[in-house]
Amino acid sequence: MENTMLKINELASKYADYTAENLSKLIKIKSLSLGEKAVAEELKRQMLEAGFDEARIDGLGNVVGKIGHGARILAFDGHIDTVDVGNAANWNSDPFSGEIKDGFVYGRGTVDQKGGPAAFVTTGKILKELGFDRDMTLYFTGSVIEEDCDGLCWKYLIEEEHIKPDFVVITEPTNLNIYRGHRGRMEIEVTFKGLSAHGSAPERGKNAIYMASRACLEIEKLNECLASDPFLGKGSVALSEFVSGSPSLCAVADYAKIHLDRRLTWGETKESAVAEIMEIVKDMDATVEVLQYEETAYTGLRYGMEKYYPTWKLEEEHPFVQSAKHTFTGLFGKDPLIDKWTFSTNGVTINGYYKIPCIGFGPGNEVLAHAPNEKVPVNDLVVASAFYAGLAYQVK
Repeated sequence: MENTMLKINELASKYADYTAENLSKLIKIKSLSLGEKAVAEELKRQMLEAGFDEARIDGLGNVVGKIGHGARILAFDGHIDTVDVGNAANWNSDPFSGEIKDGFVYGRGTVDQKGGPAAFVTTGKILKELGFDRDMTLYFTGSVIEEDCDGLCWKYLIEEEHIKPDFVVITEPTNLNIYRGHRGRMEIEVTFKGLSAHGSAPERGKNAIYMASRACLEIEKLNECLASDPFLGKGSVALSEFVSGSPSLCAVADYAKIHLDRRLTWGETKESAVAEIMEIVKDMDATVEVLQYEETAYTGLRYGMEKYYPTWKLEEEHPFVQSAKHTFTGLFGKDPLIDKWTFSTNGVTINGYYKIPCIGFGPGNEVLAHAPNEKVPVNDLVVASAFYAGLAYQVK
């Protein structure tokens, strides 16, 4: 095994430029959620060029690469959609240049999160060169629509493609640490029904804005007393939108709506989070709803799910976490930091819904996700491609 690890490191370093150039090609293709077709085709091309046994695009638009035909299934997942650029004036260079300079690859998506797929393409190349022949099937998924609805892609892969791995590595940025969970989240909408009246006599009506405002102040207080977990931290609730309506600007508002971003720590559930809001609005004419996501993928398929994304974590002693730890130590001669994400990933479906053990390991620092001047170190790509290959040999 020691010789295999040495060879993996050698090949990962040998293919550093190859990995960086593949990532550059992916970065040059703008790929917002629901518009990933061109980048999916490029990733599929890279997989086939690297010698994967199979690479195809499924009905939702995910790129599915495959190596081996064994009984145990290990999957590596990285989403290929990105958020938009935002204010272009905040960027020092073209967000879609894919420039390779001073040991970095630059551009939108280098960290979040095309760096992971670029690294695992090289992993496939390394494994094929080493003649990987364990009784395993390895899947490499370039998943879609994650930025719009994290986990939707894996709902499709599991329920429609019938791919249910024994283990999954999420290649979102971890700064080359091993992550074993993150808080869940959900989107809640609260609608308030008032009664319109002329603005000259507001006492004749029932102002929906006042109801919603009182609820907002109580929700602000709720945020301060939500549950906490020693590993994942505290739950939170944030008011992200307030909309109101009335027959005219000379009338009492008969409608108001607020949107809540609810982050769920360990032990909090959809039901408990909804109950908290129901308690706040119980004496108001209000409706509390967990929202649904349903959109049309670039393939033309319309697909969706509820906007409830469960909390998940693995214990540090879990065999998969330990396999990852041993892989890291065997490759790099030091112990990894084992931690968690601040944001949400496809793990909400993989483990949150389907209880498939998963960990995170990816190139880049998550603080650069969705930020201007995004960049990833080429060395991170090298380390990631080596780690994924080493784990394929190590996992039990």
